Amino acid sequence: MATKTYTYGLGRRKAATATARLYKGKGEITINDKPALEYLSGNKTYLAEITDPLALTGKQKEYDITILVKGGGLAGQVDAIKLAISKALTVEAPDLRPVLKKAGFVKRDPREKERKKYGLRSARKKEQFSKR
Repeated sequence: MATKTYTYGLGRRKAATATARLYKGKGEITINDKPALEYLSGNKTYLAEITDPLALTGKQKEYDITILVKGGGLAGQVDAIKLAISKALTVEAPDLRPVLKKAGFVKRDPREKERKKYGLRSARKKEQFSKR
């Protein structure tokens, strides 16, 4: 049995982790075995953000993409997916890396939620100070 060859990319953002597989195809995107628009609750802005690396390189109709994403919320997942697609594109065609890097699609956003500290209400919020 012949398996289809693909290019792999991993992306992370906040608590979300996404893995993208690029196959030669017609431009269909599936996220967790659902069509992308259905998974994103019909949000076309998120769909446009996911396809930004493909649009920048002009490869929108060349690849079918399957994505597995776990953890986090929808916004963090979208950023993780975008990074995963960008990394897979750079593996597939290394000459695209400077274009994607200049647009800021290859860099991981390192900001994470800060942990709660003891004696405080949240990470930095303190009890209200009372002078008397």
